[in-house]
Amino acid sequence: MDTGKTRAIATIAVAEVLALSLWFSATAAVPALKAAHGLSDSDASWLTAAVSLGFVAGTVISAIFGLADRLEPRKFFMAAALLGAAANAAVTIAPPGSIEMILLRVLTGATIAGLYPTGMKMAASWAKDDMGMLIGLLVGALALGSALPHLLVALDLIGHGLDWRIPMLAASTLAAIAAVLVRFVQLGPTQARASAFRPRLALNAFTVPALRLANLGYFGHMWELYAMWAWIGLFLKQSLEVHPGGGGAALGATLLTFCVMAAGALGSLFGGWFADRMGRTTLTILALAISGACCLVAGFAFAAPLWLLVPLMLIWGFAVVADSAQFSSSIIELSPPDLRGTMLTVQTCTGFLLTVVTIQLVAPIQTLFGWEGAFAFLALGPAVGIVAMLRLRAHPDAAKLAGGRR
Repeated sequence: MDTGKTRAIATIAVAEVLALSLWFSATAAVPALKAAHGLSDSDASWLTAAVSLGFVAGTVISAIFGLADRLEPRKFFMAAALLGAAANAAVTIAPPGSIEMILLRVLTGATIAGLYPTGMKMAASWAKDDMGMLIGLLVGALALGSALPHLLVALDLIGHGLDWRIPMLAASTLAAIAAVLVRFVQLGPTQARASAFRPRLALNAFTVPALRLANLGYFGHMWELYAMWAWIGLFLKQSLEVHPGGGGAALGATLLTFCVMAAGALGSLFGGWFADRMGRTTLTILALAISGACCLVAGFAFAAPLWLLVPLMLIWGFAVVADSAQFSSSIIELSPPDLRGTMLTVQTCTGFLLTVVTIQLVAPIQTLFGWEGAFAFLALGPAVGIVAMLRLRAHPDAAKLAGGRR
């Protein structure tokens, strides 16, 4: 990798880590919010779901107007990061549990539509035979950025106690720093000029067979991922309160949640390396099978000894993100260069719309059937994803993936 490419990709990755800490900043602060203001489980789940709703709204607007392909990506990213930082910071002065707080989280989510797909497009402009690895690095940055608020909460618990505003304001500060960093990114040689504005081209994501199958695989993946991330902290807290018990359950669960989500960054990097060599569909099918199996058994590990619980959670955290970048890489490789940003935006828009459904459904299913039923419900996504990727593997257009490595 040449020096200019290395510098550009590293800068994009760092900017993504910092900016995407906005996503789970409120989710990580939920235990402290509940303790300080008595938020219900429903109110708490909406703090996470609101970001997904906002992201969907933002990506719909971006897809309709082709913003990811028509706007200068560095300026688009910078504006989105600054607006997201401001909206997220404003949450700290809104009445806890209020409609104002939810709407500010919706706005925060909308700004992320200018961060995640745009970062992937900038990275893809440098790709040659390493598309999976480059996009894996960006998705790893997403995973690490999403995990970062849990580490901030843990540090706050150690140092100052349960002040939920600290991780929120810290995430906003990091996003503002990301806005400055992205101005130093150099775009790669394959950056394409957008085609004329034609909204109907967004439908290619569903009408072109190979793109449709790649998207179905991604939707199955997303059915599981964000619901797992949204609820794993509560699951671990309740589990550690039972075994081993004691007053350290909250801190232990927060640190373990950070580790589980951060393991996804390693999973994404490994997935990119593996997929570039062994094939996109090979990696996605393998990762979906492992994470789906974890869905089926994770609930039964509630209150299990740490020697069993911790490795299982880390494996799940690793596998649940290992395939994520490869769905995006597949979309990039299967799309015309001047439509890559729009196709990525449509993909992420629809996928995150699904997360609103699954995040909300976990709570009532858990009430009725316990964590065993709640997590097993998430396995439906990987099952659908495996079928879609097997069909894509047999499609002639799969020869475009990873230089012919299906």
